[in-house]
Amino acid sequence: MVEERMGDCWSFTKDQFDNLEKHTQWGIDFVEKYTKFVKERSEIETNYAKQIRNLSKKYQPKKNSREEEESKYTFCRAFLTSLNELNDYAGQHEVIAENLTSQIITELSRYLQDLKAERKSHFHDGRKAQQHIESSWKQLETCKRRFERDCKEADRAQQYFERMDADINVTKADVEKARQQAQVRHQMAADSKSEYSSYLQKFNQEQNEHYFTVIPNIFQKLQDMEERRIDRIGVCMKTFADVDRQVLPIVGKCLDGMTKAAESIEPKTDSKQVVESYKSGFEPPGDVEFEDYGQAMKRTVSDTSLSNSKEAREKPAGKSKGKLWPFIKNKNKGSGPEDFSHLPPEQRRKKLQGKIDELNKDIQKEMDQRDALTKMRDVYVKNPQMGDPASVDPRLSEIGQNIEKLQFEVQKFEGWLAEVEERMPSKSDTHRRSGLYETQNNTTVSNNCAQDRESPDGSYTEEQNSETQVKANINPIPPTSSTPEFDDEFDDEETLPTIGTCKALYPFEGHNEGTIAVAEGELLYVIEEDKGDGWTRVRRNEDEEGYVPSSYVEVFLETNAKDTTKNHGPTVSIITNSNCEHNYAQLFILCV
Repeated sequence: MVEERMGDCWSFTKDQFDNLEKHTQWGIDFVEKYTKFVKERSEIETNYAKQIRNLSKKYQPKKNSREEEESKYTFCRAFLTSLNELNDYAGQHEVIAENLTSQIITELSRYLQDLKAERKSHFHDGRKAQQHIESSWKQLETCKRRFERDCKEADRAQQYFERMDADINVTKADVEKARQQAQVRHQMAADSKSEYSSYLQKFNQEQNEHYFTVIPNIFQKLQDMEERRIDRIGVCMKTFADVDRQVLPIVGKCLDGMTKAAESIEPKTDSKQVVESYKSGFEPPGDVEFEDYGQAMKRTVSDTSLSNSKEAREKPAGKSKGKLWPFIKNKNKGSGPEDFSHLPPEQRRKKLQGKIDELNKDIQKEMDQRDALTKMRDVYVKNPQMGDPASVDPRLSEIGQNIEKLQFEVQKFEGWLAEVEERMPSKSDTHRRSGLYETQNNTTVSNNCAQDRESPDGSYTEEQNSETQVKANINPIPPTSSTPEFDDEFDDEETLPTIGTCKALYPFEGHNEGTIAVAEGELLYVIEEDKGDGWTRVRRNEDEEGYVPSSYVEVFLETNAKDTTKNHGPTVSIITNSNCEHNYAQLFILCV
């Protein structure tokens, strides 16, 4: 019974150790699983931040003129601000990943090593205690069996002595020998009993200590270890949430910045910017001339009519120009001439002003360098040991030449700018003439269309008054072979009468078809004055005539030609901008 009870106790203890071993191993596996979970979350945050940064970088404006022009609009600036805030937002996700790694993953990895070592130590102590009590029990069983054997041997020896003593046939010596043998066996039994009793007392003490002290202590240590593990998991879960919570204020600021950027968008301001960017400065076209078919007279069609009929001028199909000027497409797709004469007046003025500002900045930089080198040369003069003053002179000379070149460029662009500003109608002139368009009726008709605002190469030019003498020093846009207007007019029209004379201010080679070469100072006859396209038609003799740039000649019209031009030339109406707001209609009405 005792052996069965002890076996049950040992089996129960061993089972409990097995259960605890499985449970604690499951706890370690859970810590490893949670560590892996946090590590994957950190990787997700890192990849998310990287993708957000790449997205922000992808849509950042490139350093080109188009993006710089777009930055003028409030919605473009708001989008750029949103991209910058999004980049900062991505940075906060990187902070989350870093904090998860440093505060959870690293700590749990280190704790796992300690936890495994502690668990191993506790179970080692438990197995050692179990082995010790089992060994003690085996020794106790050995002592018990020895005591039992000695007792049986003593009983047999006693019984043998008693039989020998009762037998009369046995000699006295044999009886004495049997008696001594019985005494020896009794003494051995007594010694075994004493040993068994002593070891039994010792075993009971060890067993009591094993079940009431050693094993409970080991179980308590395992319990403490498990509770610390569970507590550590709870702390890590709290840290997991706190890591996100710590960046929320900055994330909120990023989102507030995006909201503020969105609220800063001003549609009206952007509309004004569009108007300012594309306002041409052209005057609106006048009315279409009335053509009286009832009078028996030779009908002529104004060159500035909105449409060219077949009866008026037999031009091949496809060569007439009947578009209104706001819808004309500029044929110059390249950078255009240096003086920006291919642009509308308002845009040309802005370009010239921008070029002048850029040149002035370059001049200021060169002057700053010159001042610095001058001071350096003065220092060298006062302290020759620091350097040779003559070594600075070549650079100073080079800077001086650069400044002269830049100043010459500024003067050239200022001249072009002054010409543009002179040609553009002033505000007072605009007010004075604003009522003309409204008061004209059917009896007072005029025409002015896109063909008068387009030079032979298809680019925009400024409108000029027929009574103004043209004096300018800018390079014209030479006609190209792709525009056959000159050939058409030479082929279709009769010989034109002379309406004045002109003097060539500059030499013109006239390589393009429809033009004529002139020498500086040469006198020519004017047969058709500038209609606003920047070209004047002249004649040298009966066989030589063609177009020359209006800015290259000084025209002297005859008095009757002037009167004729006044009476039959185009009348231009201008709409005032005194009460005009910025809207897209200005792209067609164009307040100037």
